Amino acid sequence: MLEIIKQNQDDVVVLGLKGQLDALTAAELRPVLEDLLVTHVRGIVFDLGELELIDSSGIGAIVAAFKRTRANGGDTKIANLGKQPLEVFKILKLDKAIDVFDSLGAALGSLR
Repeated sequence: MLEIIKQNQDDVVVLGLKGQLDALTAAELRPVLEDLLVTHVRGIVFDLGELELIDSSGIGAIVAAFKRTRANGGDTKIANLGKQPLEVFKILKLDKAIDVFDSLGAALGSLR
């Protein structure tokens, strides 16, 4: 199960993800991301503090958002990465490609 909490902060959108982002739930996230990306938001911050599990489908959704946001002149940041999602990001070295912050405030500050 995945809960998506969307907060607009000017031209930056915070997506809080709770639960599991996997092959079954990534399909729930894709239309939300598509809606954001067609509006050309300046930035997306994924707040993953309450994300328990992520698999390759979830990683694919985040990486796709990162690439499209960059192509539109914006950026994507990750906040509050922990537990299993942190291990996956480290194994795949995504923490080197996408900026990861310990707090939502720091991630938002990097986009200002």
